[in-house]
Amino acid sequence: MSDNEYEIIIIGGGPAGLTAGIYASRARRNTLLIEKEIMGGQIANTELVENFPGFPDGINGYELGPKMGEQAMKFGLKMQFGEVTGVELRGNLKIVKTTDGEFSARALIIASGMERSKLGVPGEEKFAGKGVSYCATCDGALFRDVPVAIAGGGDSAITEALHLARFASRVYLIHRRDQLRATKILQEKAFAEPKMQFVWNSVVEEIEGEEMVKRLRLRNVKTGEKTHLEVFGIFVSIGFKPRTELFKGIVPMNEGGHIITNEKLETAVPGVFVAGDVRQNSAWQAITAAGDGATAAIFAERWLG
Repeated sequence: MSDNEYEIIIIGGGPAGLTAGIYASRARRNTLLIEKEIMGGQIANTELVENFPGFPDGINGYELGPKMGEQAMKFGLKMQFGEVTGVELRGNLKIVKTTDGEFSARALIIASGMERSKLGVPGEEKFAGKGVSYCATCDGALFRDVPVAIAGGGDSAITEALHLARFASRVYLIHRRDQLRATKILQEKAFAEPKMQFVWNSVVEEIEGEEMVKRLRLRNVKTGEKTHLEVFGIFVSIGFKPRTELFKGIVPMNEGGHIITNEKLETAVPGVFVAGDVRQNSAWQAITAAGDGATAAIFAERWLG
C-alpha cells in the first residue's frame, strides 16, 4: 500500500470526523482524515460548550477539537490539512482529490459538516473582513466600545451576541420574527444582558459604508418600513448549509443538500458513509455528530471485512 492509499478516508475534522478517526484507528484500519481548516470544525468557534458530556463546567470549543484530534492520533490516525477539490469513484476505490494531491481508499466517510449561510445582500461581499463577520469568537474583540449588530435568532446567534456584549458598547440583534428560536436558557441570558437591544420583525437589506461598515439598511417585514441602523460591524448568524457541493451526482441528497443514509449511515454507494450535520435528519449537535462518527466508522470497518 503506497503513502497515498488507505483503507478509510474521512473528509472533515469536526466532532463527527474526529470520532470516526478514533474508532477507525482503534480498529487498526489505515485511516486518513482530511481537514481544510482547524480541528473541531464549527465547534472550534464556540467559546463555551456546556452540553458535551464529561465537562460539568463546560469547555472552550477551541480546546475540545484538538483534544479529540490528539486522542485519534494516539491510535494512529493520519491527518492531512488541505482542501478537498473533488471525489471520484474508480472501481472499488474512492479517489479524494485535494490541493496536496490525490488519496484513495476503499471506504469513505463524509463528515464535511456545515458552513454559515450568507445574507446575500448588497455590501456583504464588499465589506467582508471590513465589518462583516461570520464568527464573533474570532472577531468580537475588534469591536471594543462600539455598536455592532448580529443577524439571527437561533442558538448560534444568541451565543455569539452574548460574546459580543463583552466588547461592544451595544449589540443589536436583528431577527425576522418577533420571538427568538434559541433555547430558553439562552433566551434568558440574552434578555438579561443590558447591552442587548432587539430589532424584531426586521431583515437587513443592504450593508453600507465607505472603507468599513457604517450602517445597515433594514426593512420591517410586517410594515414594510425601511430604516437605517448605525453600527461599526455586523455578524451574520442566520443558519448553516451543508458542505455537499463536491458530492452532488455521487450520492443521493435531499432538497436541502443533506446526504441520505440508512440507519448504518451508509449511502446508496457501497463503501461511502456519512456522519454528522451533513446527513439528513441530523440533530446538529456536537454530541450527536460524535455518535454518528462512531457509527459510521464501526460499519465502515465491518464493510471492509
